[in-house]
Amino acid sequence: MKKATIQLETLTCPSCVLKIENATKAVSGVDGDSVKIMFNSSKLKFDFDDEKTSVEEVEKAISALGFQVKKSQVK
Repeated sequence: MKKATIQLETLTCPSCVLKIENATKAVSGVDGDSVKIMFNSSKLKFDFDDEKTSVEEVEKAISALGFQVKKSQVK
C-alpha cells in the first residue's frame, strides 16, 4: 500500500468534502477506511494499492466532480 496526499482547491462547504470523500472511496484499490480530508488545509489523504489503481485515477474522479487538483504526492 502507498500513501497519497492531494492538495485540492480551497474547500468551501462540508457537502463538497463528502462528495470528494465518496468519489475517492469509490475508486477500486483505495482503502476506504484510510480516506481523510482536512477541511481547513484542503488536503485529501488516503492509502491505495498501486497494483490496482493510481493517484491519477483518484485525481480524475475528483476532477469529474468539478474540483481542481493543485498537486499530489505519493509516498
